[in-house]
Amino acid sequence: MQRTDMMNNSRSHELFERAQLTIPGGVNSPVRAFKSVGGTPLFMTHAKGAYMYDADGNRYIDYINSWGPMIMGHAWDAVVSAIQERAAFSTSFGAPTELEIEMAELITSMAPNIDMVRMVSSGTEACMSALRLARGYTGRNKFIKFEGCYHGHADAFLVKAGSGLATFNIQTVPGVTAGASMDTLTAPYNDLLAVKQLTHDNKGEIAAIIIEPVAGNMGCIVPQPGFLEGLRALCDEEGILLIFDEVMTGFRLAAGGAQERLGINADLVTYGKVIGGGMPVGAFGGRQDIMERIAPLGNVYQAGTLSGNPIAMIAGYTMLKTLRNNPGIYEALDNTTKAIHIGMEDALKASGRPFVINRFGSMISVHFSEKPVNNFADAAAADNATFNKFFHLMLNKGIYLPPSAFETWFVSHAISAADVEATLLAARESLAVL
Repeated sequence: MQRTDMMNNSRSHELFERAQLTIPGGVNSPVRAFKSVGGTPLFMTHAKGAYMYDADGNRYIDYINSWGPMIMGHAWDAVVSAIQERAAFSTSFGAPTELEIEMAELITSMAPNIDMVRMVSSGTEACMSALRLARGYTGRNKFIKFEGCYHGHADAFLVKAGSGLATFNIQTVPGVTAGASMDTLTAPYNDLLAVKQLTHDNKGEIAAIIIEPVAGNMGCIVPQPGFLEGLRALCDEEGILLIFDEVMTGFRLAAGGAQERLGINADLVTYGKVIGGGMPVGAFGGRQDIMERIAPLGNVYQAGTLSGNPIAMIAGYTMLKTLRNNPGIYEALDNTTKAIHIGMEDALKASGRPFVINRFGSMISVHFSEKPVNNFADAAAADNATFNKFFHLMLNKGIYLPPSAFETWFVSHAISAADVEATLLAARESLAVL
């Protein structure tokens, strides 16, 4: 692996200058701009397994993995071959295919408490549609989300959202009207009493509670014991639908996602990223009586020309079938992530800096904090300026971390023991000069 004090990134600099002439900010998703950590974003040319390669030929061990879906690593041969074969039949029909049925059958066979599923084209669309369905099913308008949880960029979700908004310190979003956000109620993550107070103050008006069961948009935030169980009980008592946003956790934490791993059933679940094997895709699913309210069976309208796109479906089908048939993949992912956790903990202790490491399955994040990080306020109060310096030191040693303290790291099955050791060596060296 190329490791120097300062990599040559001249080509990326040139491309960024050129991109800013025709693309707002030079990027097509804000976090890619490196605004949080500073510096110039790197432009990638290709990736394979655990590694990404930039326009200057530098190689990086990747801990973003396209923000989660590359569970088997980049350009995994089985998915690439499946896409190539299917593309010869056409990239889109705008008509039903048998493959859509097979994909739906696979998802419902793997994920608990899901009887029916509707394919869409992104995680944002999945969450937006699930909320509309919850409102249509319950006849209520308000919903509860959690500070720092990101459910895509639909208007109603951009209230105290994490991820990119936290990175850019955007508290209010121009273009989102008061009318669009007035029914959005927010509570701190892991604060069950706050949720109970909201339901008390808005009795009979709340359609849904939507949550990342393991949050990944303020770093990795793990649900405290009893928190999700309390939400489930509260929803049952109040006739509220519980929506799990599993765009990140779905099929990553277990074959049945966070529902299986945590042993808690949601009423509706949203998916993205992973179920397309890296292709643009999303889905939402749940109980039959709820899902039958979606058109054409019901009067809650949702549509999409590219929904069930055959290229995304074959990529996702290939990925999910592999994960279902090889449960040892999850044990290996957990063990690799645990090794990173232990090694990073040792390095941070030796540095003398205060820190918190949060980990759940193959999701992990490092916070330079003196106190536990259990919600967005905790993550925001950490020494994120130090994280930014750490990010660049690691980047210059060939370790590609998420360019924001408010994002979780994702571990792939392609990361080897040698890659872990290289990562930990880079961490020790970086912390020594931080």
